[in-house]
Amino acid sequence: MDKMILVEQDKCTGCRLCEMVCSVKHEGVSNPSRARIHIIKWFMEGFDMPMICQQCLEAPCIVVCPKDALSRDEELGQVALDYDLCIGCKMCVTACPFGGMGIDTVSNKVVKCDLCEGDPQCVRFCFPGALQYVDANAVNLRKKRDAAVRLAELMAKVVVV
Repeated sequence: MDKMILVEQDKCTGCRLCEMVCSVKHEGVSNPSRARIHIIKWFMEGFDMPMICQQCLEAPCIVVCPKDALSRDEELGQVALDYDLCIGCKMCVTACPFGGMGIDTVSNKVVKCDLCEGDPQCVRFCFPGALQYVDANAVNLRKKRDAAVRLAELMAKVVVV
C-alpha cells in the first residue's frame, strides 16, 4: 500500500521540530540543515510550509538518475535512494518539482525522505498535526470530497432566476 506524508500547511507553526527529529534520526545530530524535511518560511505571506519528498508514482528523479540509484520500493510505496550507487551528480535534485530532494551540508551527498522505514519520526513528533502519514489513495478521496463540498457551497449561493 502506498503511503505518504500529507502536509496540512495551515496547521504548521514553523517550530522546526520535524527538522530536528529527522536530522537526529538520520545523522545523529540535531541540525535542521541536515534534515530530509525543511520548513520554508514565507514571511511576507505569514505562513510556514513543510517541504518533503512526495514519493511520486512517476518520479522525475528516478528517470534522470544516470546510475539507477533511485528506484520505486513497492513494498514501502516510496522512492528509494541507494547511496552506494549514487555518484552525487544532483540531477535528481534539479528534476524534483517539489524541492523534496536535498544535499547534506556536511557530506555533500544527495538525501531524501525514506519515510523512516514506515515510521516517519517527523510525523510522530509533529504536535500541531501538520504532518500525517496516510494512505495515498485516501488523500485523493479526501480531496475529491472536499472539492465536492466546495462546489455544493458555491451552488447553494447561485440564485436561480
